[in-house]
Amino acid sequence: MSGAHNRKLRDVWDGAQQWADVREALQHEVSARTWSSWFSNMVLAGIEDDCAILSVPTAFGADWIRGQYSERLRMLWAKGDSPITHVRIVAGAPIIESDTPIAEIDVSAPPAVPLVDEVLNPRYTFDRFVTGKANELAYCAAETMASGGEISFNPLFLHGATGVGKTHLMHAIGWAYRARRPDAKIIYMSAEKFMFEFVTAMRAKDTLSFKSRLRGADLMMIDDVQFVGGKDTTQEELFHTMNEVINAGHRLVISADRSPQDLDGIEARVRSRLCWGLVADINPAEYELRLNIVREKLAARPAAEQALVPDDVVEFVARKVSANIRELEGAVNRIVAFANTRRRPLDIDQARALLADMLRANTRRVTVDRIQRQTADFFNIKLSDMMSARRARDIARPRQIAMYLAKRMTPRSFPDIGRRFGGRDHTTVMHAVKRIEALRADDGELSADIDRLERLIDL
Repeated sequence: MSGAHNRKLRDVWDGAQQWADVREALQHEVSARTWSSWFSNMVLAGIEDDCAILSVPTAFGADWIRGQYSERLRMLWAKGDSPITHVRIVAGAPIIESDTPIAEIDVSAPPAVPLVDEVLNPRYTFDRFVTGKANELAYCAAETMASGGEISFNPLFLHGATGVGKTHLMHAIGWAYRARRPDAKIIYMSAEKFMFEFVTAMRAKDTLSFKSRLRGADLMMIDDVQFVGGKDTTQEELFHTMNEVINAGHRLVISADRSPQDLDGIEARVRSRLCWGLVADINPAEYELRLNIVREKLAARPAAEQALVPDDVVEFVARKVSANIRELEGAVNRIVAFANTRRRPLDIDQARALLADMLRANTRRVTVDRIQRQTADFFNIKLSDMMSARRARDIARPRQIAMYLAKRMTPRSFPDIGRRFGGRDHTTVMHAVKRIEALRADDGELSADIDRLERLIDL
């Protein structure tokens, strides 16, 4: 076999912890879209001497990563006293689970019967998952699914936007279930990997092995199922796999970026099966949850580093970085790294400058329209009242608050804001801003209401 070596691969678990560190560092460096498109399915296939062998499903993906990120991956692996100094990117290589000589493995093409188990991230456990109102139901359901006792629902369907913790919970289920049942067969895979391995099995005319491997799982978890939308043959196989797993009394966990009813290109019977158990959404983290996450991330660091980030900076980061938990963790890493280089505590102005790109992105997400809708809901008035000429106090005051928040939370000018509130003059907006500022200084209850409203808009 061309390019084969006679040396043996060490067990993949030898490098599992370091691979988890590399994945986490890379995930903080690249955009969510880049991570989802190119790196989410990358697995550690093995370690050969001083070389880490990383596998992705397709040859195209392997070529792209080699060209764009090969050196960066090598540098991440080589940090500290790591024995890894080289990285090899391959397409479709199996995860090695024994001392199989590498000469017996063809890494130039996908195996006829791919292994589906992927390494669970050791950082993604229940005790490292911070809970709040946004994710409480999903967390409780995940703990129930991971228990060794009877469950009243199956499957568990987790849905939420990118970076809110779906994958973390799925890995946590896997770890907890394995602790309770060490002999259990646990499968965690992305929907794209499911599709890739199913197509590979069909080409190899060995779908029977693929089916029996998946359907024999005691716990099966499929991440990002939205990617099978429009793939009719894959959906057919997924439907039968779900049926077999559930009918056998085994556990099934599915995740997606939206609810089953909102998935595009999904057949009605597949959607019905996804809804059959418990559907648990994970909402964007509210301010209190973001604050707890920042504190938890800092608490895991040495005391000297914690002292470099004062409470007001912690609160600033939690309030302003609201896109998702992954971005929030990246913000914490950035400010701690910067503070370490200066060896003295940060202040809010420094944090604002350091996180300017994240804050600009957040500002773009907050629109005058969003502020108007949230304010109308908060004060229980009609959205049309924001643009109307009505002067009743119960209408005018919420309208003034919305103008005040529009000036505070968006880059819009006074004239622009006025136009969006029914064509009002810019002096009307200026008066509203000054009026609300004065009221906040004298009325603590109103100020607290505005703080709560601002947090809702920030979500």
